[in-house]
Amino acid sequence: MSNRSKNLFGANSCKNPDKNRQALVITVSGTVQGVGFRPFVYRLAKEMGLCGQVANTSLGVRIEAQGHKDCLKAFVRRVKAEAPPLARIERIKTKKIPLSGLSSFSVKPSLAPSPARTGLPPDVAVCDFCLAQVCDSDDRRFGYPFTNCTQCGPRFTIALGLPYDRAATSMQGFAMCPECLAEYCNPNDRRFHAQPNACPQCGPMVSLFTADKEAVKTKDPVGEAARLIKNGAIVAIKGLGGFHLCCDAANPQAVGLLRKRKARPAKPFAVMCADLEAARAVALFSVTEDALLKSPARPAVLAKKRAGSPLAGQVAPGLSHVAVMLAYTPLHHLLVKDFSALVMTSGNISNQPICTKNTEAFDCLSGVADFFLVHNRPIVAACDDSVMRASGRRPIFLRRSRGFVPAPVFLRQRVLPVLACGAWLKNTVCLADGDKAFLSQHIGGLESLESRRFFLDVIAHLEKITQIQPEIAACDLLAGHPGLEYAGGRGLPVFRIGHHHAHIASCMAENRFCGPVIGICADGAGLGPDNTVWGGETLLADFISCKRLAHLEPVALPGGDAAARQPWRMALSHLANAFGENAPQAPALAAIPKEHINIVCKMIKRGINSPVTTSLGRLFDAVAALCGICLESAHEGHAAMLLESIAHQKERQTYEILSKDTSPKIIPAGQIVRAVVADIHSKVPASIISARFHNTVARVFTQSCLYWSKKTGVKTAALSGGVFQNALLLRQMIRLLKEGGMEKVLIHRLVPTGDGGISLGQAAVAAALAKEGKAKGA
Repeated sequence: MSNRSKNLFGANSCKNPDKNRQALVITVSGTVQGVGFRPFVYRLAKEMGLCGQVANTSLGVRIEAQGHKDCLKAFVRRVKAEAPPLARIERIKTKKIPLSGLSSFSVKPSLAPSPARTGLPPDVAVCDFCLAQVCDSDDRRFGYPFTNCTQCGPRFTIALGLPYDRAATSMQGFAMCPECLAEYCNPNDRRFHAQPNACPQCGPMVSLFTADKEAVKTKDPVGEAARLIKNGAIVAIKGLGGFHLCCDAANPQAVGLLRKRKARPAKPFAVMCADLEAARAVALFSVTEDALLKSPARPAVLAKKRAGSPLAGQVAPGLSHVAVMLAYTPLHHLLVKDFSALVMTSGNISNQPICTKNTEAFDCLSGVADFFLVHNRPIVAACDDSVMRASGRRPIFLRRSRGFVPAPVFLRQRVLPVLACGAWLKNTVCLADGDKAFLSQHIGGLESLESRRFFLDVIAHLEKITQIQPEIAACDLLAGHPGLEYAGGRGLPVFRIGHHHAHIASCMAENRFCGPVIGICADGAGLGPDNTVWGGETLLADFISCKRLAHLEPVALPGGDAAARQPWRMALSHLANAFGENAPQAPALAAIPKEHINIVCKMIKRGINSPVTTSLGRLFDAVAALCGICLESAHEGHAAMLLESIAHQKERQTYEILSKDTSPKIIPAGQIVRAVVADIHSKVPASIISARFHNTVARVFTQSCLYWSKKTGVKTAALSGGVFQNALLLRQMIRLLKEGGMEKVLIHRLVPTGDGGISLGQAAVAAALAKEGKAKGA
C-alpha cells in the first residue's frame, strides 16, 4: 500500500487537515435496526479512520461521517456491500454537511421518532456462537435459556415500538449487570447494543409449576421439565411468541392424551427436533425443504415421513407428511436435546389465540397441561410458528408468522396508507404505504370474542412498529367482519373487496405484476359479488377490476358450513349433480345412517339450507368421501390433505372429459364425479383414483385458462387460493400452463396462497381504486 493510501485510509486520516476532507450525513433505510448495524458501522468507520457518529432513527440508521472524500465514497460502498447478514438495505441517501470538530467515531442514543419508518427485523433463531456458550460448562451463560446477541434472538415479539432500543422492548425491566453492560457498550463485542442482552445474573428466569400453580422446587426447571416429559407428562412451555403444548413425540400414550385433552382428534401436530440429524431421522427432506428447515427463520416444514420413524402414529394420523422444525431458542435446545422429537403445538384452546401471559395460560390450559414451564420476560406480540412446504423447488407458505413478520413485501407501485383487514378464517391484516406492505402475524379465525380482541391488538401493534397511519381501509364482502366496524369507527373510507379478487391481487402484488392476468382461484369458500359461494374460478383481473370468465359447475352446499365439516354431504350433492335421481350407491357412504342420508338428499332436491357453490375445495371433499378416505373432517382441509396424501405418484392417467358437452364458462364437475364413481365400482385403488382426480382437475383448469387466454390475449396466469397449498396440484398446473403457452405463471412465494395472504391483495386493490378515484364500497 502506498504512503498516500495509508494517509487516506489509515487511522489518523480524519485528524489530518486536507482540502479534500468532507462531511456527510448518510441515511440507511430498510431492516437495519436490531441486526447489529450500528456496531458494524462503528467498526467499519474506525477501521477506515473516519470521525463521526451513528444512531437509530425512525428513518433507519443515521450516520454522520467525515474524512477524505475518497475514503467516504469507499465507506458508503462498504456499508452496502458488507452489511450484517440479517440486515436488508433498501436505500442509502447521502448529503453533504459542514465539517464539525469531531475527532473520533461514536454510537449515539436513538434520535426522537419522526413520521417516517424503518424496518424491524423478525425474531431470529439462536446462532451457533450463542448456542456454543449455552453448551459450554465453563461459560457464564452455560444453560441460560435467554442467551442472544446482535445476530440472533427475539426482536418483533418483544418490541413495543420504534426506534428499536432496550427501553422500547419488554426487556426494559431488566437492568444489565456490569458484565452484560460491558458487552453492550463494547463496540468490538458481538453483543454491542444487543437490546435483549442478559445473563443468569440479570436477565429473565424460568420457573416450573404444576397445573395447580404450585412451584416445583428444582435448581434446573428446564431439565426437570424434560424429565417429566420423558415420563409421559404434557408441559405447557412459554416460548418466544407464546405457549406451546409439549409432549414426547415418540410416546403414543402421551400424544393420544394430548389429543384427547385438547379435543383435537386428527389435526396433525408439529414436532421439534434438536438438530438436522434428528430431523432427518423422522422425515425425508428435499434440498428446498432442507434449506427452509435450517434457515434463520426456523419454520415448521412439511416433509415426507421416514419409514421406521420413531414418531408416534398419532402425531400426523393418516398423512404421508409431518411438520418438522428445529429448536430455535436456547430454551428449546436445552429441552429437546435428549429426545428424538417433541410435539410442539400451539398453546391455545379451539378458536382462540395462542396464550402469551402466564396467568392466561394457567386459566386456559390447566385442563390440558400437567406442568407449566414459564418465564418472566413479557411477550409483547403473540406469534405462532410459521409453516411451509415445498412444491418441487418452490417454497410455499401455509402460515407466515414467526421468523418472517414483520419483514415487508415490496410493491411495484407506491400506495397511499391503507389498512387491509383480511379474511374471516386464517386472518392476517396488512398495513401498506409507499412501496412496502407489512403483513401481520397469523391471527386465525375470527369467530370468538378473544380472537376479535387479538385482531384489534395486532392492528394497534403493527401501527406502532410501522408508524403507518392508514387513510383508507379494505374489507371482505362478508357481513359481520370485525374490520368493517373497526374501520368505520375510525372514520376511514372502506373499500369492500371481493374475496377471490383479493386472492389474485395478492399473487400479483407479491410478484410485482400489475396485470392483467388470467387468475385461477381455487379454495373452500368465499363470498362472490353475486352473493353466492365461489371457490373454483377463472378470472380476468388486475388491481382495478375482476371479471368472472368461468367457474366450476355449481352444486348445492347442503347445510352450509356443515357441508365443510361433513364431506359425505358434498358427496351426496355431487352425486345428485352428476347422476340426478338415478345416482348409484356409494359404498363408502354406507357408514352414514340412512335417515341422515335421506334428510340431506331432500335438502339438496328442495334447496333447503343449501346455497349454491362452485368450490373446488368442496369437490375435493366429495371425492375423499366417495373413496372412503374421509367422511367427517376433523379440521379445515382435512379431507383434501388425506386425498393428496394417498395419491399414487406414478399414475399419469386423466379422466376423459367431453368438452363439447360443456360451455367454456363452466368447468365440468359432474363428468369428473361420474368417472370417479366408475373407478370405485371397478375396484380401482383409492390411491389411483386420487392421482387421476388430481391429474384431471389440473387439466380442466389449465384448459379453461388457456381458452380464455386465447380469447383475451392475456398471456400471464396467476394461481391463488387455499387449494393450491396442494403441492401435487400446483406442480401439475404450473407445468401444464407453461406447456400450453402461457408466458408467465405467477404463484405465491412470499405470502400464503390461502386466506392468510388475502390482506395483501385487499390493500393493493383498495389503494388502486382510491388512486383511480373509484367510489368506495358500501
